[in-house]
Amino acid sequence: MQLRGVMTHAGSSYDLDTPAALQALAEQERRLCVSAAERIRQAGLPCADVSIGSTPTALSAQSLHGVTEVRAGVYVFFDLVMHNIGVCQADELALSVLTTVIGHQQDKGWIIVDAGWMAMSRDRGTQRQSEDFGYGQVCSESGEWIDGARVTGANQEHGIITLAAGSEADISERFPIGSRLRILPNHACATGAQFPDYHACDSEGAIHTWSRLHGW
Repeated sequence: MQLRGVMTHAGSSYDLDTPAALQALAEQERRLCVSAAERIRQAGLPCADVSIGSTPTALSAQSLHGVTEVRAGVYVFFDLVMHNIGVCQADELALSVLTTVIGHQQDKGWIIVDAGWMAMSRDRGTQRQSEDFGYGQVCSESGEWIDGARVTGANQEHGIITLAAGSEADISERFPIGSRLRILPNHACATGAQFPDYHACDSEGAIHTWSRLHGW
């Protein structure tokens, strides 16, 4: 066994939502990890690698002095948790699940789609944040947010979309059976891990298939 270095993850950054607080924590993460590496070296042990990383702090760090690695996180795609924290804008969320409307329960105001927790995951990461997106934010097939439309229920193979209170839309007319929607996930890692491949759309509309590496 050979000591390679030190590694940390600033998990408490997920509880923050202001730039100043995120910058302060990012500096604390860097300073403490670099300090730990220096103490190990002073003891005569090798410590070449100084690895930090959480998406909020990685994007908020003002200095990386002494750090040798910033680990890639969910900022590859972003998600609703990161949107609530404030490190990305709505139009920067790159991962969505394409789903089809398969039914309605008019008396309950339910729009039934064919993407349940097997597609979305059960992650409710926004539940304790400033805005709770249920199991995901609903968008049109082209990617525009549909205000007030959330996946509020998720069974194994189907999801339940409801509209915000006060909406007078006829759900069967606005969301007819066969229409397609996109759902933005709370946690891109958990949702992305449900699929073997991703279909990436470039700025010109062309679709490319990216296969995911499996394993941890």
